Amino acid sequence: MYFETHAHYDDKKFDDDRKELLLGLKNHNVGYVVNVGADMKSSYDSIKMAEKYDFVYASVGVHPHEAINVKEEDYKTLEKWLQHEKVVALGEIGLDFYYDFSPRDVQREVFAKQLKICENVTKPVIIHSREASQEVFDMIKASKVRKGVVHAYSGSLEMALEYIKMGFYIGIGGVLTFKNANKLLNVVENIPLEAILIETDSPYLSPVPVRGTRNNSQNLKYIVKKISEIKQIEEEKVEKITLETAKKFFCIK
Repeated sequence: MYFETHAHYDDKKFDDDRKELLLGLKNHNVGYVVNVGADMKSSYDSIKMAEKYDFVYASVGVHPHEAINVKEEDYKTLEKWLQHEKVVALGEIGLDFYYDFSPRDVQREVFAKQLKICENVTKPVIIHSREASQEVFDMIKASKVRKGVVHAYSGSLEMALEYIKMGFYIGIGGVLTFKNANKLLNVVENIPLEAILIETDSPYLSPVPVRGTRNNSQNLKYIVKKISEIKQIEEEKVEKITLETAKKFFCIK
């Protein structure tokens, strides 16, 4: 059974068939889904989705793209939402210096304040980091947060190992199957399988052989297959260990 640790089924790309797709996931060996918030609306929608489907869980937080829209009262709302029984993480939060949709100083402020929230709860954090690897790492290290996952990991092997030492996990998705993924292949080859969480980032980042189509959790099988090839172990073992790791990480029995 697969555990989808990062998806966005609240996205408008699923408006036409969301219910049908979600209900059909168990037929494709997907037993758990964490729907990840990117702003206040999608975080609220993720909670409502988690309340509707027993196998769906929510993460709440504000993505760096949306940092410019954060209001001071939103932090209190996020703290409140983190008490919900189906909310399993804070995120995705972090820095994105590739698109810079929000000013960098605003991204830093919002990221720091959300990390502060996570210092006071037992739930993990889901990190977004793009073209800001060292600064994201430094801000996390300077905080008291010691449980999280770096979503769609794109950094070096050395940094991945430092994250793992710090109590973090490495999120691996469809990019692993791309032709130009040599750096990520090296990371996956050289970190413990027990430190990996599998994800699709649906509807984005579809893996080969379905790259270019709308992504969904049925495609976790391609990521598991690639990990098994890299590590030269059975797909069933990858599936089993990543499932156990994700359930423990999100405190789901």
